Amino acid sequence: MGKIIEVVDPHRIDRAPDKTVILMSDGKFLERGHVVKNICLNLYLQKKDEKLGPYSLITVLVETDKGVIEMTYDEGYRGINAIEEAVAFLTSHLGISGLILRSIIQMDQSMNKNNLLVIDSSEQDVEFYEV
Repeated sequence: MGKIIEVVDPHRIDRAPDKTVILMSDGKFLERGHVVKNICLNLYLQKKDEKLGPYSLITVLVETDKGVIEMTYDEGYRGINAIEEAVAFLTSHLGISGLILRSIIQMDQSMNKNNLLVIDSSEQDVEFYEV
């Protein structure tokens, strides 16, 4: 089972997140032939501006029975409560189902390896990047 990274410049998330919020764990949600097991939002603080505050990159990580995808959810100067506000929006506006669908569609497209570049070729944890 590989991990697909859909983030501009994947090296920006090549570390542990500054904060993680779990939206769903131990799930068995079926979407387009994928069993969705876990969903979380990860916050990566990129830089801090004295006037604008922290620059946040928020990713969504979706784990399914067919693979894992981490992709950009939002980024920008969103304030000190960026991830909490994203979670509040997702949970109050039926955004989680849209997030799941978007992730599964992107995963299916990325699994079509004709347009992907393999970065890490170890058999156990292959990572693909869209070219």
